[in-house]
Amino acid sequence: MVVKEKLYSDVPPTRLRGKEEAFKPAKTSKFWLTIASLFFFNMLQNRFYAFRYNGYENYANRETSVPTILFAPHSNWWDGIVLYNIAHRICKKEIRLMVEELNRFPLLRRGGAYSVNKKSPQSAMQALKYSVDLLGDLRNLLCIFPQGIIRPPHYRPIEFQTGLAYIAQNAVKKYGKVNLIPCAIEYCFFRDNRPEVVADFGKCIELTDKNINRHEYTKLLEQALTQTCDEQFHNISTGKVEDYKILFKQHLKWYRRIEQRLKSIDLPEVADV
Repeated sequence: MVVKEKLYSDVPPTRLRGKEEAFKPAKTSKFWLTIASLFFFNMLQNRFYAFRYNGYENYANRETSVPTILFAPHSNWWDGIVLYNIAHRICKKEIRLMVEELNRFPLLRRGGAYSVNKKSPQSAMQALKYSVDLLGDLRNLLCIFPQGIIRPPHYRPIEFQTGLAYIAQNAVKKYGKVNLIPCAIEYCFFRDNRPEVVADFGKCIELTDKNINRHEYTKLLEQALTQTCDEQFHNISTGKVEDYKILFKQHLKWYRRIEQRLKSIDLPEVADV
């Protein structure tokens, strides 16, 4: 008997369950951040062969005296772990990440996560206002999945809820300017038997206008992330990943080392009989 499985839902989990959950802010400390950084890095190393990233200059060359928001697509469970390592090990910042149903993983608060309850607009608004406040501390890197729900890989069109535009607009009102950087994340196989993580930083978008139309600005951000994802897909599909920087890369397994050695051996030609 075949059991049908629904992998994706258009209804956010908190709205689907209809359960009231109190807002929980991030609660970090130096000790817990160290533990989380080691733990989440080890998780990637145990599962993936390598972590490649490209376009870091788009982040490095931003105006560092103003807040920065990194926004990415959300296709699977690993995305949050990947963003954590991007924030801590590549960008050298403390991540702040909005997590739905945080009550199921309360220890994530120690790593920089805070809750959002989409059961009602009023509940969700509390998380959005908290996000704006977080941007005042430049040690933080606010990471957002603006689609608001998990979508299949390569899902098109990329459509956002208006939360990201709300945060950006109110950050401008409060701090004068904000950087928004799209980030494409992909998981794929190259020449190893284990998958690799590939991340691409898109071009930095600077927002200074506090009077934007949030719906129109949301469309602009959707286009920016779509372009970043499409450019990444082109690089992967054409094998143009040699210039990507490496966060980590595993040693070849023993049988792969033997394979490489055998390939390097020049066998003598055999004369035709």
